[in-house]
Parts: sequence; C-alpha cells; structure tokens
Amino acid sequence: MAETKNLPKKSTGIAPLWASSWTEMERSIDNLRRDMEKAFSSFPTVSMPKMSHTSCDVIDEGNQFRVKMDVPGIKKSEVNLNVTDNSIEVSAEHKEESEEKKKNYLRKERSHVSYYRSLPLSEKILSDKVSAKLVDGVLEITLPKSKPTETQKKKSVSVE
Repeated sequence: MAETKNLPKKSTGIAPLWASSWTEMERSIDNLRRDMEKAFSSFPTVSMPKMSHTSCDVIDEGNQFRVKMDVPGIKKSEVNLNVTDNSIEVSAEHKEESEEKKKNYLRKERSHVSYYRSLPLSEKILSDKVSAKLVDGVLEITLPKSKPTETQKKKSVSVE
C-alpha cells in the first residue's frame, strides 16, 4: 500500500492551507504594519494638495439668490468667482509654508487646500450686479435675478 503522509492535504474550509490560524495571520500582519511604520517614521511627511468639495447653501429670496459657502483658511485675494446669466463658479486655493529656520532643520511643513464648486441656477441673474463678501471662512454671494419671482406662501400641514 502507498504511503499517504507525503500527499498534500485538502482544504476543508475557507481558510487557506498555509494559515495555521487566523489569529496567527493577524498577528503577522500587525507585526509587518508596525515594522513598516517604524521604518518610514524617519522619512519627512509629504502632504498631497487637498481638493475639497465645499458645502454651500443656495437660498431663493424672490428677488435674488443668496449663496453661503464654507471656505475655511482662504483669504479674499485667493477666491475666484465667475458668473454667467444662469450659473456661478467658485474656486479658491491657499498655499502655506512654515519652516524651522535652522541650518540643518529636521522638519519642513507645507499645506495646500483648494476648493471648487460650480452651481447652475434655475433663473437668469444680473451678472454685472453680483456681489460677494468673505467673513470668518464663509463666502456669501448675492445674485440679483433679472426677473424677480414671488416667494410662495407656506401652509402648515399636520402630520398624523
């Protein structure tokens, strides 16, 4: 009779043959992750520019639209606002660099954030009368309508 001890074992479950236990495999992965973090901790950090999709509110006030957009960390000079008869496009970009002023500095940090938003409007606006102001990281844009619309009266409905 042929010996069966040299034959490969068949997998009976979802665990691969090479893993003696999931706990052992998790421990090996944790050790690898810890070793990688330790090895790369001496490298300087590199941050990629962040393109943020900023949140905004669009309010129809009848005679105008008002847009409030969060753009934290942005200065007035860094905002680009383009308007057409029925849309607005807002973009902003801020770059900042701080550096330790020593001969052989160990850390040099930079930050870069940018925002972009394009908003179609449901009615035509007077693009030459658009105004904008930036206060405490909130950009507020006022867009007068070419034909003011009456605001609809609201009626309260009880929910059963």
